[in-house]
Amino acid sequence: MNTRAKIVSLWAQTACHWECVARKPGNVHRMRDFDDTTLLDFITSASAIGPVLAMAEGQPLGQTILEAVKATHKTVGRNTNLGLILAMAPLAKVPEGIDLKTGVAQVLQQTTIEDARLAYQAIRLAGPGGLGKVEGEDIQAEPTVNLLESMRLAMDRDTIAQLWATGYDELFNLCLPTLGGGLQLTGCLEGAIVLLHLHLMALKPDTLIARKAGVMEAEQSARMAKETAKAGWPNRQTGWQALTELDHWLRADGNRRNPGTTADLVGATLFAALLSGQLSLPCPFPWWIGEGIWP
Repeated sequence: MNTRAKIVSLWAQTACHWECVARKPGNVHRMRDFDDTTLLDFITSASAIGPVLAMAEGQPLGQTILEAVKATHKTVGRNTNLGLILAMAPLAKVPEGIDLKTGVAQVLQQTTIEDARLAYQAIRLAGPGGLGKVEGEDIQAEPTVNLLESMRLAMDRDTIAQLWATGYDELFNLCLPTLGGGLQLTGCLEGAIVLLHLHLMALKPDTLIARKAGVMEAEQSARMAKETAKAGWPNRQTGWQALTELDHWLRADGNRRNPGTTADLVGATLFAALLSGQLSLPCPFPWWIGEGIWP
């Protein structure tokens, strides 16, 4: 593994680690596990996919996606990061020295039907909840279009597919600026991550919640996230109370309201911030500062 590949591996693992340990409402984090999935599962998964994403530049995109899912399955035996893999793999494939936004657009435009076949295989292996069957390009069948076109067909029901279909516009034009604003507002990395998570939840219903618990539940989660942001977290006590209420509601009903797709977008944003130089290592920001009682 060359020097660039080692750096990409480190950045990929770091982004995933930061995302999973931050105390985002409704997710597994350093203070909360789910009954069937723990923080250790997410940390192990991040370590497993780092070396795979490091090799992305030199191999087909579908192969990277499949090998990353296989590495996760081998190490933790469950789906902890399919959305993250799908969101991060195109970013990892952009060559050094190429503008990240321009490079991602080029990577997506060059996908093939073979990429789609390998990605379908990866999705079947991961077995994400709530997929069901759809007309047209169903992942149980052989693909008839390239992987980008397949994502375009799924964009109305999956945020990561929408990310692909729009050339990562939301990541570059919304997520990265919001992360930067959160760093300025809170002065710490965890605070910025939680603010980004809240902002994205408020902006659109989480598609994992929609698939597992229904559209109405996803819309309710978005409304509650918006109210938490309006209540002034983290600078006002009312904001902390709203965050606690949101977290408790998301964790009820057996964690079926887990905003996992939003978390995937947060992780991809952190990876892009490292790749683009918006964040660096050692990180110049403390992890957490200030007062407040976390949920």
